[in-house]
Amino acid sequence: MALQRLPATGPLDDLLAALDTDGGLVVEGLFPVEVIDRMREGVLKAAENYEPGAATQGLGEAGRFFVGHNTVRFSSLGKVSDAFFDMLDNPVYAAMADAVLLPSCGSYWVNTGQAMLIGPQSPAQMLHRDCDNWPAFATMGWPNGPEITLSAMIALDTVTEKLGATRVIPGSHRWPNYLDHGSPEKTVPAELEPGDAMIYSGKTIHGGGANQTENEWRLAMHLSFVLGWIVPEESSPIDYTDDELAGRSARVRRLLGHKSYEPKPQMGGGLWLRHVDSF
Repeated sequence: MALQRLPATGPLDDLLAALDTDGGLVVEGLFPVEVIDRMREGVLKAAENYEPGAATQGLGEAGRFFVGHNTVRFSSLGKVSDAFFDMLDNPVYAAMADAVLLPSCGSYWVNTGQAMLIGPQSPAQMLHRDCDNWPAFATMGWPNGPEITLSAMIALDTVTEKLGATRVIPGSHRWPNYLDHGSPEKTVPAELEPGDAMIYSGKTIHGGGANQTENEWRLAMHLSFVLGWIVPEESSPIDYTDDELAGRSARVRRLLGHKSYEPKPQMGGGLWLRHVDSF
């Protein structure tokens, strides 16, 4: 069962229906090629400063295993290209995130924006759910609890199965056993062209594919959002200064933690109390 592939220019309801049914879909042409070209240029230049396998996700040896010995990962992508800010303002991805996350929060913010470059002869990554970062909440009412996070795996160049396209198990967001992470035989590859994105629920089982080539790298990045009252993976609020975000849209500043959390119309109190007078 392959993931559905729909154009970014199609009806929003169709994109959301595919996401709800399968837990993920490929949105073709989500980001303009010009934006992707700028992002790729910045990522490749920055990647020269990172050793493969160096990222630990804060989990020591387990984190290094999760990342992969020949995979380059790094965050704070707005530091390497201003194309990142354009991606945060993408209207289609914003509309999907609004529909998925706003029923459970007043606003959401960036969970992480991360380059994920899988090197030659890398084995497949372990299968996992992105909501595993917040297990106490994710398991409440599973699988019918609120969505915590919405993610996109974005192609910076052509991503094929042989290069390590992300493997996904369609429908796994509805499996009754939270601890069941499936098996590789149940996965399908999300092959992408530059600007395409595989958008998926935090409940959906997935993992980076094996790069079966001898000398080619899989060039992709991850961009995810998380409920505004949950701590994200990336430390965006301290990674960017006010001056660096001056002139950026109100959405970008909020997504990167430079605005306070306003709970309305949902229940809750104001959080991250900074610039409270300009929610």
